[in-house]
Amino acid sequence: MGSSNTHVIQSRQDIINFVNSNPVTSKSWKIILVALGGIFVDAYDFTSLGIGADQLKEQFNLSPAGLGSLTAIMAFGALLGATVGGYYTDKFGRNKMFLIDLFFMVFAALGAALATDLVWLFIFRFLMGVGVGLDVPVALSFIAEFSNLKKKGQYVNLWCPLWYVAATVTGLVVLPFYLLGQHEDIWRWSVGFGAVAALIVLILRYRYMDESPMWAAHHLPLKEAVKVLEKTYDIQVTVAKNAKEEPLSRSKKLSYKAIFQGKYRARTFLASIITATQSMQYFAVGFYIPTISTLIFGKGMIYAIIGTLFFNLFGIIGGFTQSRLTEQVGIRKLAITGYTICSLSLVLMGLTGDTHFIALPILFIALFIFGQSFGPGAQGMTMATLSYPTELRGLGSGWGQGTTRIGSILGFYLFPVVLSIGGIYTTFLVLTIVPVIGLIAMLLIKWEPIGTDVEKEE
Repeated sequence: MGSSNTHVIQSRQDIINFVNSNPVTSKSWKIILVALGGIFVDAYDFTSLGIGADQLKEQFNLSPAGLGSLTAIMAFGALLGATVGGYYTDKFGRNKMFLIDLFFMVFAALGAALATDLVWLFIFRFLMGVGVGLDVPVALSFIAEFSNLKKKGQYVNLWCPLWYVAATVTGLVVLPFYLLGQHEDIWRWSVGFGAVAALIVLILRYRYMDESPMWAAHHLPLKEAVKVLEKTYDIQVTVAKNAKEEPLSRSKKLSYKAIFQGKYRARTFLASIITATQSMQYFAVGFYIPTISTLIFGKGMIYAIIGTLFFNLFGIIGGFTQSRLTEQVGIRKLAITGYTICSLSLVLMGLTGDTHFIALPILFIALFIFGQSFGPGAQGMTMATLSYPTELRGLGSGWGQGTTRIGSILGFYLFPVVLSIGGIYTTFLVLTIVPVIGLIAMLLIKWEPIGTDVEKEE
């Protein structure tokens, strides 16, 4: 250190240490909130079509397999976007990728809302998925790299309640259109609003976003990285005269092989299992909450809207609760608890749902959504983000987002197919195997990133 108002940096590690040991500033909070705004758009785009699923089936004469394919196509796009985006997020920086992916989502959401036939709807939903797949690894990397070590898990885990807030907003968006009699095209209004939300976040990113100081420490010359740190924290920073210009990380060839080597192998397998299983169970149940609500409460769009608003409230509660507990409890214990709740809820729904007590399926679905957001729904991507150092974080979170999309493809596609064959309660029983697999993985692989400084690991 120099004077009391000037910080002296001697190495790239000093920049990383500064971020990890200093509280989040008001400017960093703005950046974290804008990053979370991107998560909101991602979640909204994924869930917006669910509330109009019945109208889509009627308008385009879709079979259960056809509906599953239409909903799954976005996940295919997200799988592509995540695997490509994770690589380029580490290579070219967080901020550039952050601005690119939202252009996809503005353009694709408008195109999907205005699609005149099924082919164009498939194309634009696929492009929406590419944008979401690009965005999530960048957003979570940004949040992790603007947070200090003590709060990193808590702040990254805020992405989960924002997801359920977005899912709830889909109901609020379509409610006035329903009341105005726009029943047939209600899905168009729902999907189209995603373009408005994406445009707002895009403008905020242009206004407030800077490059991640941690990424800059690895990929920019030391003097330039110091300028990023100075701008982010509004402090005076100088480079020590005896500072050595260490090799840049960008000189290394990036490869997904890196996250499957050494100590990262078990972490990657664990993150892959959590992300895939939580996504499959969520998109089999959470995405189809409007459809499930009409099966429980009665036919009609109003029941789909009410169910969307009611059940996602439990996701918001579970999401904010787990975020507050992340640093004290840890990701592993939260995931184990959530998987247990989800498993029991699915079994009890399957066994008791066909009784005349309507309160039982309502209770168990609410518990499932709470358990999902409290446990694996949040912890999968957080595990994939916090298990790797900065130079591998984009790859790790990109891979996690890719395995998430594999699970969502299966959930999107299989739920309507199994539902048409066995009915709603048999479907719940079959689905129970998914959280059980995740629970077994958590018990066997005992890795906990909370409290571990992955930047300093030998």
